[in-house]
Amino acid sequence: MIIEVNDLRKSFGSNAAVAGVTFDVAEGDAIGLLGPNGAGKSTTISMLLGLVKPDGGSVSVFGEDTRRLSAKTRASIGFVPQELAFFPELSGLANVTYWGKLYGLRGGELSAAVREALEFTGLWDRRKEAAKNYSGGMQRRLNISCGIVHKPRILIMDEPTVGVDPQSRNHILESVRALRAGGSTIIYTSHYMEEIQAVCDRVVIMDDGRVVADGDIDAVVDEHTLERIVLLELETPEQAAADADRVLAAGIAAFDKIELEESTVTLRLDPARRFADVAKDVFALGLNLVSISEKRPTLETVFLSLTGRTLRD
Repeated sequence: MIIEVNDLRKSFGSNAAVAGVTFDVAEGDAIGLLGPNGAGKSTTISMLLGLVKPDGGSVSVFGEDTRRLSAKTRASIGFVPQELAFFPELSGLANVTYWGKLYGLRGGELSAAVREALEFTGLWDRRKEAAKNYSGGMQRRLNISCGIVHKPRILIMDEPTVGVDPQSRNHILESVRALRAGGSTIIYTSHYMEEIQAVCDRVVIMDDGRVVADGDIDAVVDEHTLERIVLLELETPEQAAADADRVLAAGIAAFDKIELEESTVTLRLDPARRFADVAKDVFALGLNLVSISEKRPTLETVFLSLTGRTLRD
C-alpha cells in the first residue's frame, strides 16, 4: 500500500474532527472520499498532505510518516484544492511554470512539463492570457495544470468541478480518467455522486469523523441497501389499484410496504430477495402487466441512508 491511514485522530478544542479513521490506498487506485459537511474529509486530507499534525494514530505515504516526509516523497504528491490556487494577474503559462519550479523542475524539463500540463487541460492556446480573464471552467482546469505539472504518482483532488459548466466538468472528468489510465493514484472528493461513479471504483464514506463504509462501489451499495424496489406498470390506474390489493394479499410486499401512483405499483421489499424470485411470484398472480422492473439502488441513496438526510452547515 502506498498510503496507510491507521486510527487517525484530530481534535480542534472539544470538536473531534477526525475520530479514528483507518483506510489504505494501493498504487493505481482511484478512491472517492465522501462525506457531508463537517465529516472530517478536509482534515483527513490535510493530515495526509502533512499540513496538519494528527493528535493520534498515523498516516504514511510510501512508508514515510507524513509528519516527516522527505522532499522526494512530497514531490510525488499532487494536490488540486477546492480553492483556486494560482496568481490571477499572471498568465496561465507563468502560473504553471511557477508551480513546476517549486517542485524542482528546471530548464528543458520544466518547459516540456508545463506545455504538457497545459495541453492536457486544453489551455495551451490560451497560455499567454492572464488567469483572471479565464472563465470559471478554465480556471478550474488551470488549477489542475498546476497540480499535475510535476507528474505526481499520487493526486488528491478536492471538489475540482465546483461551479463549472457541464462542458468543463466533462473535460475535467475525462482528464481524471486519463491520469488514472496513465498510472496515477487518485483520491477524489466531490458532492456529486455521479462524478465519483465516473472516475472511481472504490469509495470511503466518512461521517462524524469516522469511516462508515469502505469498499468497491457496487459492494458498498449492495451491503448498505435497506430495501429492494420493484415497479409494476399496469394498463390503467383502476387496474393498478385492484392488482395492488392482490399483490398485498399474496404477501409479496414485505411489511405491507406498497405504493400506488397512477398505473404504477411500487413494491418495497427485503434487500435479500432476488428480483427473479419476486418477478416469478408476481407472474404467478396472472396480472395483466405492461412491464415489471427493478429500481436499482444508487450510491446517493446509500450515502443518504448512512449519513442522514438532514441538511448540515
